[in-house]
Amino acid sequence: MASFVEQFPPQLLDAAAPDDARPAPNRSVQVQRLGLVDYVPTWQLQEQLMDATLAIKVRNRAAETTGEALQPTPNHLLLCEHPHTYTLGKSGKPEHLLLDEAALTAHEASFHRINRGGDITYHGPGQLVGYPILDLDNFRPDIHWYLRVLEEAVIRTLAEYGLNAGRIAGLTGVWLDWESGAPNPRKICALGVKCSRWVTLHGFALNVNPDLSYFGHIVPCGITDKAVTSLAQELGGAASVSVAEVQERLLPLLLSLLGAPPAAFSSTDSNSAK
Repeated sequence: MASFVEQFPPQLLDAAAPDDARPAPNRSVQVQRLGLVDYVPTWQLQEQLMDATLAIKVRNRAAETTGEALQPTPNHLLLCEHPHTYTLGKSGKPEHLLLDEAALTAHEASFHRINRGGDITYHGPGQLVGYPILDLDNFRPDIHWYLRVLEEAVIRTLAEYGLNAGRIAGLTGVWLDWESGAPNPRKICALGVKCSRWVTLHGFALNVNPDLSYFGHIVPCGITDKAVTSLAQELGGAASVSVAEVQERLLPLLLSLLGAPPAAFSSTDSNSAK
């Protein structure tokens, strides 16, 4: 498997060393396990957390000129599932949604234009969605590094289930049959992020055991010649693979790759849409 360590020098896995003149970066991550939650309130929560972090960074910039103490910026990770939802990124094409309003209603699905990069994607029950709201100044201010870390956390999680996942050059996300010349490349995890002043928004969507027929109503990520798959499908339709189980395997791997200590906070799990 062409892992993150093999593709990039090991030192690139390490977060940048802090400037001796500045406080040590805050690399703790507050994790909230939200369960099954509607898309819009979760998007609003992300933006509230981002805005609060950006406000601290603005105050810190002013404090640097006056010699006042700087306030550490927080880092958050929201883990959840959504009801049937389609989202279209800023660079996406509306025609990649193949359902009209009546058909969306018939499929009990919603549609939202959002401010991440990328094209259209699907979220639904059985899919593990992760939204890191991180100040990359606390880790490494490098969006390329950050995307590769998200991918690598998924790749290593899938390896624990015996799956050889990897990357396809030029296509963000995690794939099976990703090697050059493989006959049936298929996407198992989509990524789409936004970054403002090195604070991240949106994240990844890993297909654990969703209803894959919902991907048939879009052109996923604008890609017409590659399939979409799930962990359950690759394991022979193993219904016993749960989002909660995969979540708890992925979480320590992601925190380790970020250089973060164990999660500082976990919310009470929610099992119903809000």
